[in-house]
Amino acid sequence: MSLRFFNTYSRELEEFQPRDAAERKIGIYTCGPTVYSRAHIGNFRAYIFEDLLQRHLELRGNKVHRVMNITDVDDKTIRGAREAKIPLAKFTVQFKKAFFEDIGTLRIKRADEFPAATDKRYVERMIKMIGVLISRGLAYQADDKSVYFRINKFPDYGKLAHFDLTQLQSTGRVKHDEYDKEHIGDFALWKAWDEDHGDVGWESPWGRGRPGWHIECSAMAMALLGNQIDIHCGGVDNIFPHHEAEIAQSEGVTGKRFVRYWLHCAHLLVDGQKMSKSLGNFYTLPNLLEKGYTGREIRYALMRVHYRAPLNFTWDGMAEARESLGRIDEWLTRLREKSQEANVQRSTSNVQRPTHKFEEALDDDLNISAALGFLFESIRETNRAMDQNEMDAASANAWLDWWTRNEATNCEIAFLRWAGKRATRRMGKNSRRAPALGSARPACWGAQAASLQVSAACRDRELAFTPSCVCKDVAGRVAGNYRLAACAPQKHAARESACAPEKSARNRRIDWSSWVGKKCLRLPTFSISNTRPIRSCSRTRITFGTRSNKLQVTCNFV
Repeated sequence: MSLRFFNTYSRELEEFQPRDAAERKIGIYTCGPTVYSRAHIGNFRAYIFEDLLQRHLELRGNKVHRVMNITDVDDKTIRGAREAKIPLAKFTVQFKKAFFEDIGTLRIKRADEFPAATDKRYVERMIKMIGVLISRGLAYQADDKSVYFRINKFPDYGKLAHFDLTQLQSTGRVKHDEYDKEHIGDFALWKAWDEDHGDVGWESPWGRGRPGWHIECSAMAMALLGNQIDIHCGGVDNIFPHHEAEIAQSEGVTGKRFVRYWLHCAHLLVDGQKMSKSLGNFYTLPNLLEKGYTGREIRYALMRVHYRAPLNFTWDGMAEARESLGRIDEWLTRLREKSQEANVQRSTSNVQRPTHKFEEALDDDLNISAALGFLFESIRETNRAMDQNEMDAASANAWLDWWTRNEATNCEIAFLRWAGKRATRRMGKNSRRAPALGSARPACWGAQAASLQVSAACRDRELAFTPSCVCKDVAGRVAGNYRLAACAPQKHAARESACAPEKSARNRRIDWSSWVGKKCLRLPTFSISNTRPIRSCSRTRITFGTRSNKLQVTCNFV
């Protein structure tokens, strides 16, 4: 089945055709957080949908280049900084840090770039774009010294939101970043400085001021992905005015179609109501972690409903997510045990053999509900076969191979279980202590060693690495690629001194902070302990953690 997505612009399911079909390169722009407060679970529902989209595209052999913006200057961030009586940068940095901690806890794949709206490079590009729009008669400077986009000069304005501009009464000009169609008007591209802005502002041909919210995304998207983007994502609340304005600005500058496919995620409700602080149903990720839920369980709960359907968040739903993950874990454990048995041929029904229904469901507009339905039906049938001793090791291995093949998607719901709820909560609050994750299906080196191989799909999570020296006399060389929560991607050659033979592999210590380069925060010393000599490719248990925070990971070497 070919990939199909529901395009908000056409309101139709369309076969996906990337711009660069030969190289299979796909550019995706996703609207990121506005860092005036901590992101809530409704925001993360959208970010998890976007993560699922990227993982599935990559599973299908595509090369995804994803950009997620950070809005660190707008009406709300300036107001928050003013009320807190601190500089804008100091006000927003706390929420940027919290955002990256939260996406680490939820195992959301990091974008390739996280451009910030206050970055000088992008502000200069915004100013240049506004100049082009003015020169083409699409924008003008008003009496208040701000610059506005003339919506009546752009015939396609309103087509994304599917309303007829001629049927709506213009209110003249709208200076605020956010508004609805009842207050439609020329929107601000550049806002003239006033006293409420404090020290926030940049010089421009139209005087000191700051960019409007909409022009920020257009400039950053085109700077990093080019004048045309394959996919643009966001929540349904972004359709108007934000994404509508992005189209007008971008196409007004380039004369080309800005985005080929628009994908939007539906709202999250809490107990059937809109999430609101006044109703007491407003939740951030730490709120749920404090109640004993893990990032894995929260992720599953936010992911399990199709992205275009409203998701009703309830505590019963969280309990169901925990139960569902427990079924998956138990199933994988049984399969691994079955795969180790002597390969005695048994009659195996066709239903016990993996099919492509899981992937095909995701091909159809990311139908995760149907994909999970197939998964649990398969779990039920294969468990029945194992109960009746009708499954052989080859069949069990076929299912494990299927699980590994789909790991780009499966790691969302099957990364290794953390040891204990208390440890999970502590790690959730401090992502720099987050555990390694991945799957172990390495090749043996002789009969003396094996490795814990972190999957390519999950390697860019906080602390992901490849210890390639867990062997007879040695515990723990850090080699290959790894990435830390506070760092850009880096590659380090393995240091032989870290893998020098020792009499005992027990309690071998590695100082991670000395390995991460100047751009990274220093991390506490982690240890690898309780390892045992591996004389054949089998199972071993390794403990990762700090002195006060231990995590046990069971790795299956096959």
